Formats: sequence, C-alpha cells, structure tokens
Amino acid sequence: MWLADLRAVGLPQIALAQAFGEYGGHALVPGGGERCSRGSIAMSHFLSGLPLWELILAVIVVPTAIAIGFQVLVRRWVGVDRLALNNEVAGFLFAAIGVVYAVLLAFVVIAVWEKFSEGQTWVARESAAAAALFNYAEGTEQEAAKLHDSLVDYLKLTIERDWPAMAADSEDAETTHALDALYRAAMALNRTGTRSTADMSEVFTQLDNLTLARRVRLHLSTGLVPDVIWVALFAGAGLTVCFALFFASPNALAQLAMTTILTILLTFGLVVIISLDHPFSGPVHISPESLERVLAIAKGG
Repeated sequence: MWLADLRAVGLPQIALAQAFGEYGGHALVPGGGERCSRGSIAMSHFLSGLPLWELILAVIVVPTAIAIGFQVLVRRWVGVDRLALNNEVAGFLFAAIGVVYAVLLAFVVIAVWEKFSEGQTWVARESAAAAALFNYAEGTEQEAAKLHDSLVDYLKLTIERDWPAMAADSEDAETTHALDALYRAAMALNRTGTRSTADMSEVFTQLDNLTLARRVRLHLSTGLVPDVIWVALFAGAGLTVCFALFFASPNALAQLAMTTILTILLTFGLVVIISLDHPFSGPVHISPESLERVLAIAKGG
C-alpha cells in the first residue's frame, strides 16, 4: 500500500529502500531499540561517555605515571651504564617504530574527524528536510495540519528521546513510530488530491531525506573505530613507551621528562580518537541544536 501510493504520485523507488530496507522508517535492525554491538564498542563507548577530566585522568595521567614509575625501576634494576649500550642501535629501531605508530595514529584521527564531520552534515540535512516539510505542510486541509503536527511530534521525540538513546548506543522505538506516523500523514495528504504531483513528489523526497539522515546518524552513533584498530592503537602506544625504557641518559631528570612527554603525546592522541569515536555522546558531541531551531520556528509560526 505504501509503495503503491508512492508510485501513484510518479515517484521512483526511494533510495532508502536500497540502503535500509523497503521502508526507511523501520528500525536499523529488527527489534526496534536494540542494535548489534561491535566487540570493543562497549569499552570505547564507556570511555567516550566519561567527563573530559576523567577521560584525561584515565588515559593520560595514569599511564604517564605508570611509565615514569617503570622508567625509574628499570634504571635502578638494569643500571644506567648497561642501558646506555642500547642507545646507538635501539635509536634507529625506535625511530622506525615511532614513524609506524605516528602514521597509524594520524590515520585514525583523520578518519574519526571525517566521520564526526559527516555526522554534523547529516544532522544539518535532517534539519533542512524538516524545515522544507513544514513549508509543504502549510494549507487549510485537515490532512496538512496532521502532517504538521506529526512532524512536530517527530522532532520533539528526536530531541528528547532519540538523542539520549544514541548516547547509549541505541535508538528510540517511539521516534521510529513517529516517523511511521509522519509517512502515514503524507500519504493521507496525497490521497486528498488537493496537491499537485510535483508538490507531493517533493514532500516524499524530503521525507526520504529526513529518514536517511536519521539512519545515518544512528549508524554513526555506534562508534567508528573497529576492534582491530583499537587493539593496534593501545598496544602500539604501550609498546612504544616500553621501547623507550631501553634507553638511558646520565641525566635522570631529563630522561624522565622525555618519557613523560612521549607518553602524554601518545595518549593525548588516544583521547582525541575516543572523544570523536562516538559523535553523539561524551564531552565532544553533536547536539540537536539545528533541529531545535527548526522546531522553535515551526511553533512560532
């Protein structure tokens, strides 16, 4: 019935059918609010949900303190003279290890930043589609008023329910139902015959844009970095710092300072990745501000 109504107004098969199933208003996976986890996503989500100061404490301060402690112990147990014998040979190896890890770290930082920016773009597109639908919902027909009210309900639920659900790596089933109701309202308006085919085609196009934007942000909210990359990042950071313990400098304070700086730089990169990995939760996140503005304008109008 739904697709028959779409074909009745001359619309092609919607793009959402290819990406997310025949009807874009359905849940990302069967079951509505539950979605499949991706291994270490739980840990990355936990870290990204921490306040910034706690994240810095857990990922930067504690590992740095541990690295300094190990540096002191290694100097005492092995001896400065024996460690100094490694400086020349190990220096070349350390340079190669540093380059490899730096490339990996930079690659992941760029990747998560691009996905974070993509999330911002899709939220803006969702807002633009909602604003366009409000314009098309103007009219004296009862069905037009119903379309307007359904869109208001959808935006309210998106802001109040869907956003907190995304922060918990889930989606709100009630918001999905509101999107279904929005489609039904558009179908009812189409059946009145008071709008031209071109107008209704644009209405359904904007509905498709709204739905696709939601599906994309729900997908991005689950985290962007796969398990193997997390293992490589944390193991690489730990091994790089451990490798630095094989060196020795006659000036103990200078060596401790270098170890501290190295550890802080490595772990700071991890903090950036963790903060951006879940774009809709944590200290650095995408807010529904643009949707709130569209809703406020619609209510004011």
